[in-house]
Amino acid sequence: MNAHARDHLASKDVQEYLSFILSSEQYALDITSVKEIRGYEKVTPIANAPKFIKGVLNLRGDIVPIIDLRIKFNIPDPTYNEFTIVIMLHVHNRVVGIVVDGVSDVVRLTEDEVRPPPDFGVIFDSRFLKGLATVDDHMVILVNIEQLISSEEIGLAAEQLTGEGE
Repeated sequence: MNAHARDHLASKDVQEYLSFILSSEQYALDITSVKEIRGYEKVTPIANAPKFIKGVLNLRGDIVPIIDLRIKFNIPDPTYNEFTIVIMLHVHNRVVGIVVDGVSDVVRLTEDEVRPPPDFGVIFDSRFLKGLATVDDHMVILVNIEQLISSEEIGLAAEQLTGEGE
């Protein structure tokens, strides 16, 4: 097999992830779910919502729930300023925003570079992890964002968000 054919085959199992920061840990999620990245803006609170659901905002006609992952995972003293980032995701046929401390880079990983997640030591429940990878000498935690957003813990299943199924 020539080098061109090998490169073509190798490129098939490379996946791109958007890396982001929560406190001092680096995470990443499948870039295909990312709709856009924006600065944090004031949201409309929802009565009786869990504290980590900051509220909703109107994004070009879509009412988008905004989840602060820093609050969800008990990171102390989250700040909201011009550096706070919201990653708008297209998950389960709707748009959801997640608040993070910052966005780092696009990371390209092959299946061989991803290790299984541990059952301890990170703020995310291991059910919501795809795995771990080392990028530029630091650990990146790969998040299964679809599973996290639709989990009972977050409580944003599609029917709850749209009011269907009641």
